[in-house]
Amino acid sequence: MDISTAISEFLVSVTAERGLARNTSAAYRRDLVQYRCYLEDRGVTDVGAVSSDDVSGFAATLAERGLAATTIARKIAAVRGLHRFLVAEEMSSGDPTALVEAPKRPGSIPKALSIDQVGRLIAAAAGDSAVNARDTALLEFMYASGARVAETVGLDVLDLDLGESSALVTGKGSKQRLVPLGTYAVAAIERYLERRLELKGDRPDPGALFLSTRGTRLTRQAVWQLVRKHAAAAGLDVDSVSPHVLRHSVATHMVEGGADLRTVQEILGHASISTTQVYTRVSPRHLYEVYVAAHPRGQ
Repeated sequence: MDISTAISEFLVSVTAERGLARNTSAAYRRDLVQYRCYLEDRGVTDVGAVSSDDVSGFAATLAERGLAATTIARKIAAVRGLHRFLVAEEMSSGDPTALVEAPKRPGSIPKALSIDQVGRLIAAAAGDSAVNARDTALLEFMYASGARVAETVGLDVLDLDLGESSALVTGKGSKQRLVPLGTYAVAAIERYLERRLELKGDRPDPGALFLSTRGTRLTRQAVWQLVRKHAAAAGLDVDSVSPHVLRHSVATHMVEGGADLRTVQEILGHASISTTQVYTRVSPRHLYEVYVAAHPRGQ
């Protein structure tokens, strides 16, 4: 079987069976097209002719380009998934990735804002307009829930249950989870809902919670832009602030506040606890404070 056909078969399978989100499916496709081009440059066009040296060479080429270990690991994971699928479906007799190790992902602490910085970021969005009300509600929601950008812009008004201080978020693979909302977020969203129709205007209501000034669902790019705008207004380093950094900040602050990892995993929608465990690497100062409080001779 030629490689292009094999990749197409794999993508159809994983998209249908796993319910991959559009962005995840697109990432798989990009990684595997890059892999196919690499193999074709080496004169390999049939999946049965791929060797472990080919896979290792692909990984080495990525490293030579200076790609991060996490990016290389993701690409190799896509390649590994392809070949395992082909063996399972009896489209190939062997798995050339079996003896190939992916680069280890660094265990660095995710970037996080301080609690004060988050407060300044949210405060910077304050104002009298409907847009100010929307931005404040959006930032309060993201900090309360730890939701991803795509999850935030995908939220509908009907997904809210402010009486129960919660929201139903749809995450990766169309998996849904209930996230709690604190009093600050609930109050900000209630204030925004009073102004939301000003953004909709006389256009049909799309049902989305967060609307653009054109009355359409707010886009991911727009969220990135408004976060950077308010970060600049708050006097923060714009290059160190993003929606994803805000999500990291939620997890870090919860763990430092005493939340157990399983709870944080559930709120953030991590598929594996290993993803959440990185937040146990908190600041040395916090470790010292916990030590002093918990150790019999820590005083």
